[in-house]
Amino acid sequence: MDRGRAAVFLGPGKPFELREYPLPDPPERGLVVRVTQGNICGSDLHFWRGDLGELGKIPPSILGHEGTGRIARLGDGVRTDSLGVPVREGDRIVWVYYRACDRCRPCLRGLPNACAQALLSVVRPCDEPPHFFGTFADAYCLLPGQKFFRVPDDLDDHAVAGANCALAQVVYGLEKAGLGFGETVVVQGAGGLGLYATAVAREMGAERIVVVDAIPERLELARELGADHVVDASEITDPRARTARVLELTDGWGADVVVEVVGSPHVIPEGIRMLARGGRYLEMGSIAPRQTYKQDPSILVGPNRSILGVSLYPAWALKKALDFLSRTRGRFPLERIASTVYPLEKIDEAFRVADAFSRRPAGVTRVGIRPEA
Repeated sequence: MDRGRAAVFLGPGKPFELREYPLPDPPERGLVVRVTQGNICGSDLHFWRGDLGELGKIPPSILGHEGTGRIARLGDGVRTDSLGVPVREGDRIVWVYYRACDRCRPCLRGLPNACAQALLSVVRPCDEPPHFFGTFADAYCLLPGQKFFRVPDDLDDHAVAGANCALAQVVYGLEKAGLGFGETVVVQGAGGLGLYATAVAREMGAERIVVVDAIPERLELARELGADHVVDASEITDPRARTARVLELTDGWGADVVVEVVGSPHVIPEGIRMLARGGRYLEMGSIAPRQTYKQDPSILVGPNRSILGVSLYPAWALKKALDFLSRTRGRFPLERIASTVYPLEKIDEAFRVADAFSRRPAGVTRVGIRPEA
């Protein structure tokens, strides 16, 4: 493969433009991947819709970061993955989709996901070589310093595609929130992140899991992934009534951890009130700027509640995500989280479908792009 196609994003409201670029030589200590599946993440939809304001005004770029692929070309000095497992061309891998600077204070403190460069590295201009920095393309170029892991043979691309964003994010977030064995969890939102959070919380030993969403099909899937109770927000429309229901389901105490993955700030005050005294509110869903909410800070201070914001994840969380998928294979129907795929040339249709699924009742929570579909 000497050239590769890419679906180039030209701005909100504009169709993607399918372009061809020469396949780059891999950089020293880097590699080039042939993409086998890339999922449409909520952040991709934010760019596509124009939700990000000034932050969303980017040069022509290749979107997509949640995906997997096979090694097409190995750079000099690359003989193993980031854990020392030998690799060769043709091997399936999954990678950390951002690149930290390794020189700033967060990096030196062991928090590469808090590096300012990390977020900026996710979406990069594609007009200049090596072009391929997004998964909505035939290829992806890993630069030196980007961690990657060989995919176990017992996992297929459909299961693995979401590991390097949604699943790894949830693994990291729940560990950062200190979810302990026997604790109670409430998940606000049963999209991809929320469904992964349900399964991971169950695997981590949560004693009781309550999932809140307005889409019955997703709530049904949440039950299959480990939820003990679900709250249908389309039936209980009053936030106070939903909070009362959650308190009832948690014996009046509230949850030790509440996970916000709705992606809308209006649910945050409600979620904080669902917390037990000393509880932790894990905020992962609201990334679009210029959206806000009103909050009485005394409901944090008096009950000793806390809020934790989480973006990206360290490499160890990605490896744990792969281990989780292998360990629980056949136990959770995780393959249903990304349950429809489109070929690269139909990416405009795929985004329209993904947008519709995020706004109206549907069982699908992630739409995938397979270049060779």
